[in-house]
Amino acid sequence: MNRKEKEQLLKDAVNYIIPHFASWELLQKEPKIFMRGEGCYLYDIDGKRYLDTFASLLTTICGHHQPEVDQAIRDQLDSLEFFPNYVDAFTVPLIQLARKLAQIMPGDLGVSFFVNSGSEANETALKMARQYHLENGESRRYKVLFRRHSYHGTTLGGSSATGLPWFREYFEPLLPGFVASYSARCQLCELGLRPESCDLACLKMMEQQIQWEGPDKFSALIMDPVPGSNIGFPVPPDGYLEEVRKLCDRYGMLLIFDEIQTGFGKTGKMFACEHWDVVPDIMSIGKGFTGGYIPLGATVTTPKIYKVFQRAGHELRSGSTYGGHTLACAATLANIEVIERGGLVENARRRGEYLWKKLEELGRHKIVGHVSGIGLLQALFLVAENSKHTPLDPNLKVGNFIRDYCYRNGMIMRNNGDILVMAPALIITEEQIDEAMGILDKALAAAVKHFKL
Repeated sequence: MNRKEKEQLLKDAVNYIIPHFASWELLQKEPKIFMRGEGCYLYDIDGKRYLDTFASLLTTICGHHQPEVDQAIRDQLDSLEFFPNYVDAFTVPLIQLARKLAQIMPGDLGVSFFVNSGSEANETALKMARQYHLENGESRRYKVLFRRHSYHGTTLGGSSATGLPWFREYFEPLLPGFVASYSARCQLCELGLRPESCDLACLKMMEQQIQWEGPDKFSALIMDPVPGSNIGFPVPPDGYLEEVRKLCDRYGMLLIFDEIQTGFGKTGKMFACEHWDVVPDIMSIGKGFTGGYIPLGATVTTPKIYKVFQRAGHELRSGSTYGGHTLACAATLANIEVIERGGLVENARRRGEYLWKKLEELGRHKIVGHVSGIGLLQALFLVAENSKHTPLDPNLKVGNFIRDYCYRNGMIMRNNGDILVMAPALIITEEQIDEAMGILDKALAAAVKHFKL
C-alpha cells in the first residue's frame, strides 16, 4: 500500500466513522489502523509491531489468529452461515455452545439467552429479573441496586446501573428505580476506612439502603465481583461476596454478576466468583467469551428462574435478530476448547503472579503507588508520592504521557487517567511480560523526567 492510499484511509476513517468512546485528542494526533494480528502482537498499516497488553479491549484472550478457531469458522461456513434463534428455531452450534456452558458455569447456572454483546447481556439480565418477579406475583419489585464506580454497559438500562459519572452525564435522567450504593474499593475506600477494621461497613450501608427504599421493591442487585479496568480491578475483601449472597437471599432479590470482563480465565479461575465459591442467580458474559472473532454475549441463569418463563404467554419478552449468531457460536465453542486444552486458566494464574511481582518492582519509581488486581487483570496506580495514595494533578495527564510513550515504543498500554491497566491474552509468556515491563520501566522514568516529578 502506497503512502497516498494510507493517507486516504486515515482521512476517511476520521470523516466517515464515529469511533466508540472517541477521543478527539488522540484522533487529531494520528488515527491508528491495524492490519494483522498474531498471538499477543498486532501490526499496524505501516507494518510496525506492537505487544498488546490489553488483548484488544479484553476480547482476544487466546491471542490473534488461533488456527482451531479459524478452522471452526471455515467449517461452519461450509454448511450454514446464519439462521436466527427466533421463536422455535435453533442451530447446531448454538445448542452445542449452550450445552458446553451448562457444563462449565458455576453452580446450577446453565440456561443461556444469547445476545450480541456484554451490554445486551446486562440489559437482558435486568429485564429477566423484573419479569421473573412479575411472574411470581411481585409486580412491585422493579428497583435495581447497583454499586458506584462499576460499569455495566452502554444501553439505557446498563447506563442506569453504571456508577461512573462520565458514562451517565450526557444521558440523564436515566431510568427510574436504579439505586446507587457503596463500592468495595478497600485501597481507596469511599468511607476512609481500612479493611482490617471496617467490618464490611460498605455492605452494612447497602443493607440500610435496601431497608430504607423498601425490601419488597427490589428485583435485583447487579455487580461485578471484581470491578473492571475503569477503577483498576479492586479485589473484594474476605467475606464480602459471601455476605452479598446472603443479603440478596434475605430480601428476596436476584443476584446478577457481571463477568463480562472477568470471565473465561482472566482471573486464574474460569469465572471470578469461583475464587469465593459464590454463585449468582444470573451471570452476564461476553468479551473474551468469543476470543474476539465474532460478537456474542449471553445471559446465563438457573433452571429455577427459567421455569417461570416456560409457560405459553409468559415467555421472556426479549430478543435480538443476531443473538446467538451461528458463526459466532461455532467460533466461541472452539475458543473455549482452546482455553481448556491449552490449560490457559492455570497459565493466567501463574503468569498473573509473575506480572504482579514485576509491577511491584516498578515501585522504585516515585510516581508508582499500589498494584491492584487478580490473575491477568492488574492495574498500577500513579501517585504524587509513592509512600501515599496522594493523586497526581489530573491536568498533567501523566497516564496519557506513559500510554503514548509505550505506543511509540511498540506496546499498547491502556490507561484510565492515572491508572495503568493490563489484561493481556491468556497465552502471554514470561518473556513477553518482561518485554512489557521493560518498556513500561522506561516510560515511567521518562514521565518523571518530563514532568519534573
